[in-house]
Amino acid sequence: MIIRILGEGQYEVADEAMDELNELDSVVESAVRAGNEPAFADALLALLDGVRRMGTAHDVDSLDSSDLILPMRDASLAEAQEMLADDGLIPG
Repeated sequence: MIIRILGEGQYEVADEAMDELNELDSVVESAVRAGNEPAFADALLALLDGVRRMGTAHDVDSLDSSDLILPMRDASLAEAQEMLADDGLIPG
């Protein structure tokens, strides 16, 4: 799966990593729904760090389309809310 972090780039993430990323995403989703900006910021950083840790960075010149798009690291809670689907930022 190709995941884009806005303002940063794309990462190829193996399907086996998606369970852990979904757990991190659940924390982001809970913070957004609670309107808790500090908890959201921490949870988003943890999710993005997970993508970086478990993924392999794509070449900057790559034109592959992204399967998922995540907010940039300094996104506001309101910006993330606009991107949030019924099952979080990462479906599943």
